[in-house]
Amino acid sequence: MDQQTEQAGARRTRGLDRAFEILEFLRAHAQPLRPNEIAGAIGAPRSSVYELVNLLLCHGMLEYSGGDGRVFLGRRLFFLGNAYAKRLDLFREAEELLVRLAETTGETSQLCMLEGDKYLVAMMHEGIRPFRISSDVGEKVPIPWTASGRLLVGDLSDEGILDFIPARDFVLPDGGSMDPKLFLAEVRAACAAGFFTFNSVVADFTHCLAVPVRQADGRCIATLCLTTPREDGVRNRQSYLAHLGEAAADLSGRLGFHPSACLSRPARRDAGRV
Repeated sequence: MDQQTEQAGARRTRGLDRAFEILEFLRAHAQPLRPNEIAGAIGAPRSSVYELVNLLLCHGMLEYSGGDGRVFLGRRLFFLGNAYAKRLDLFREAEELLVRLAETTGETSQLCMLEGDKYLVAMMHEGIRPFRISSDVGEKVPIPWTASGRLLVGDLSDEGILDFIPARDFVLPDGGSMDPKLFLAEVRAACAAGFFTFNSVVADFTHCLAVPVRQADGRCIATLCLTTPREDGVRNRQSYLAHLGEAAADLSGRLGFHPSACLSRPARRDAGRV
């Protein structure tokens, strides 16, 4: 391969990286923006952002929205995401269980996962309450802020967890700091118990309950959660955990997990696996 060809390939790679950066930026901010606003926010040349935005518009990955040249994620991304969800056993199998949990408990049920070094709600079914007390689907949250986070990193060693989670993520929404040693102790306790519950540090008056969902080799790849008003969550803790545990066992079984798999699991891995 000659130098000119290598340089052209490098430019295409950088262009793809920048295009994905634009899509991710719009997803994270959840609102239409002008190309110049996107360029300023991600620190990219306006000319390249305008060129990529036009390309993404042509392919339906972006659409004009809100007037004044603002763009947002396009419907083609919905179709791609829908195809992915249908193909992935976890999402397909989880949907009916989330509905069942919400109908049985009256609370909002969620399927939660990791994306990179952050936690997010991947699927959700609203409860019967007239007000919402849950995170938006796809919203990234620091792992230490969440009940699910204690379970989702449990396959890592203590050193691996601290290498994986950015130090800034131990700073809580109120400006206080969480002791990493306390977090590690809670991770080990949660994994031993098979659940974690606590009063949310993100939403006032909210109680969160989470149990692990395991794939065939026994690794926790997601959690099933309930987000409840604080008093109700504490009062109904055992009942809610029983419903969550039953649903998580059902979902894990559909994914090929059998409890005996835990007996042959390898030692905890480093952070590179997530």
